[in-house]
Amino acid sequence: MMITDAHRVILRINSAFTETTGYHPDDILGQTTSLLKSGRHDRAFFTAMQDSILRDGAWRGELWNRRKNGELYPAWMSISGVRDRHGTITHYVSSHSDITLRKAAEEEISHLAFFDPLTELPNRRLLMERLRRALASSLRNTGEGALMFIDLDNFKLLNDTLGHDKGDLLLQHVAQRLLGCVRDSDTVARIGGDEFIVLLEQLSEQATTAALQTEAIGEKILAALNVPYDLAGQVHYSTPSIGITLFGEHKSNETELLKRADLAMYQAKAAGRNTLRFFDPKIQELVTAHSRLETELRQGLLQEEFVLYYQAQVDSARRFIGAEVLVRWQHPRRGIVPPAEFIPLAEATGLIRPLGQWVLDTACRQLVVWAGQPALAALTIAVNVSASQIQRPDFVPQVLTVIALTGANPRLLKLEITESMLLTDVEDIILKMTALQAHGISFSLDDFGTGYSSLSYLKRLPLDQLKIDRSFVRDVLTDPNDAAIVRTILALGHSLGLSVIAEGVETETQCAFLAGLECHAYQGFLFSRPIPLEEFESLVAHQHEGQRLAG
Repeated sequence: MMITDAHRVILRINSAFTETTGYHPDDILGQTTSLLKSGRHDRAFFTAMQDSILRDGAWRGELWNRRKNGELYPAWMSISGVRDRHGTITHYVSSHSDITLRKAAEEEISHLAFFDPLTELPNRRLLMERLRRALASSLRNTGEGALMFIDLDNFKLLNDTLGHDKGDLLLQHVAQRLLGCVRDSDTVARIGGDEFIVLLEQLSEQATTAALQTEAIGEKILAALNVPYDLAGQVHYSTPSIGITLFGEHKSNETELLKRADLAMYQAKAAGRNTLRFFDPKIQELVTAHSRLETELRQGLLQEEFVLYYQAQVDSARRFIGAEVLVRWQHPRRGIVPPAEFIPLAEATGLIRPLGQWVLDTACRQLVVWAGQPALAALTIAVNVSASQIQRPDFVPQVLTVIALTGANPRLLKLEITESMLLTDVEDIILKMTALQAHGISFSLDDFGTGYSSLSYLKRLPLDQLKIDRSFVRDVLTDPNDAAIVRTILALGHSLGLSVIAEGVETETQCAFLAGLECHAYQGFLFSRPIPLEEFESLVAHQHEGQRLAG
């Protein structure tokens, strides 16, 4: 117990107070109760406490206090105000009990109610609660989610041959590996036996993209659970069967979702185990095609099935000044595959890095070949750089190594970056661009105006060129907004001392409009489609010969 005056100066304590807090009368008498504050409660908490005492004459509740040794502990406290005959509070009398053991017991009971004692993962009860919340959140935010039902293949055989202690050890290892495969926002649960559930949240709104995101995590889990286990000195191999369902239209029925994931898991078992299957056949077909395409893409890189197409870039007199190289896939069965079908996959799988390196190397080698041909020697080549390429720490030395090994003139190489890259680490990108620009390499900002344009970084980027996106050029004659954007980009480029090139120019009227705004460089079907190297060289040679004869 403790008695204070109206200003909360401590006047008396009893022996139980000393036993609980460690404070003797000589330590604390004359001090204020702030000496006991834990720092866990804000001003609003104590204001509400005082209001209760003034209104009701007392306050009761839980709060955290601080012992003399600095240790914090939970207490149940009762505080009463003592009033004089005028109704003014003159003293406070409080009693409190240390409830550390009770709180620990409550937490232990809660933990047992919601967590699996073997793996420390959420159990079925907590999983269903989180699934209900995830479904509600998905309805509000229109984002997708997914449920993965994971069953260990032939787990009973392990228990029967090596014993349940080894089985328990395997389950603990699996739990840790699963946690290492998912994001902090996801849930890994054990719902019984050798059955685990992974709840994925905050996936793409697009079902196709969400399915591919889920498949990527599923493949990661397959790989992780296929690594041999050390079960107390005993090497053991285990594989999982994984059933997957997206939330889809079932965002209000968690039981149905769990049933669908379970059924998909049995489909994985029927397919030979150690694989994953989606409940929706259409989604499964999509994922299977995606997986097949990824395998073919890897083989295509190894077997050199890719080729560069060249799209002309011309000046205001329509003289060729360079070309943008665009990669095409010469598929052995499907013929020429356009980049829209494989570039997103290459980016998602990390294959964009070796593919981008090949494009850069091929383009530089072509510059060397052109250097010996008068009609082509002055042409620049523009190469698109992916975000994953430029974010690599060794991006600058890789580019410089290609320049050194091929002997290409760096002043004829132009690297095109997009605005979306600048969302990651602008400072790092600026340093890399500056380092390469010092060697003569130029930079063009592609798709300018379509995303995250910011004048604050634009004036700091070591750019040489802005590229007006085709979406603005397409409707420049019919949409006043697009016309205004084009005018602004050209004015901005001129004021910053940057050249400007318009892409997607398809008609003479578009070209005339742009020329009237002092746009001096163009790219588009009006001048040339992306064409194979031989056709491009022939086109340039024909123009060069015509100019020679005219001169």
